[in-house]
Amino acid sequence: MKKKWLLPIFASFMFFTGMGNHDAKAATIADITNTAKAYIGVPYQYGGTDIKTGVDCSAYTQIVFSKLGISLQRTSTAQYQQGTSIAKDQLKTGDLVFFNTSGSGVSHVGIYIGDSNFISATTSSGVKIDKINDPYYWGSRYVGAKRIANFTEDDLGEVKGTEVDFSVYASRGEVALQLANQLHLDTNTTNSSFPDVSPTSKYAGAAEALKKLGVFTGDVNGKFNAGSPITRGQLAKVLVEAFHLKQQGTALQFVDVPSTHWAYNYVAILSSNKITVGKGNNSFGVNDNVTLVQLDTFLQRLAQ
Repeated sequence: MKKKWLLPIFASFMFFTGMGNHDAKAATIADITNTAKAYIGVPYQYGGTDIKTGVDCSAYTQIVFSKLGISLQRTSTAQYQQGTSIAKDQLKTGDLVFFNTSGSGVSHVGIYIGDSNFISATTSSGVKIDKINDPYYWGSRYVGAKRIANFTEDDLGEVKGTEVDFSVYASRGEVALQLANQLHLDTNTTNSSFPDVSPTSKYAGAAEALKKLGVFTGDVNGKFNAGSPITRGQLAKVLVEAFHLKQQGTALQFVDVPSTHWAYNYVAILSSNKITVGKGNNSFGVNDNVTLVQLDTFLQRLAQ
């Protein structure tokens, strides 16, 4: 049974193709923001609708909103006909923002995520975060915004982040399986030395093989925690050790990974090997849980 954190069931949502908004009572600002960011790094493909092979801008927004139970039309022009028009100085997280990049009306759409930032599928870099007022490109091409749903603030009385939706995020067990496969490890030994991994677990062979390599060593109690999420910082360490990566020249500097951070060297090594370029806003997202898309992207780059 899949655990839910990001994607609660929004059975009460209704779709309006006209000016009406969705009543997103169950959807929070964190829901739309985290769902949108989960696809950072997905490549751009004109007309594409598959996150594995590439998406265009309107397919990306359609996919993100569909994860929250909200239907959007297929094209940016059609999406511009939905929702309620919003002034630029009244933008809220979750609003759709539109741009004229072709010289002939609305041709690009993204999702506003606050602090003058929006996220979209760009032709140059795939899904990434940009500044809505960027004077070099986006600022002069801005057309308008539409509010499709009213996202709420987080419920402060509710504990957040204790459960993770593994249809979006990668568990430690999934990371072990994919690493063992890519490294062509022998996974026949299923009598795991991790006390919480039974011989019948689908992760047993991979977890044990990676433990022998020193990639996974367990928590303070020696447990593997196959069903737990893994952060981007933790994955950086795992990948560096699994593939025996070394520093290869200059690395990008990320604002959330100072030189005093425990993951600094691992992240720097990944960056210097062109395995990561961060999350598009000068940050690495060191404490963010790794998405399946991000894991796949990292492994593809390592295989090149």
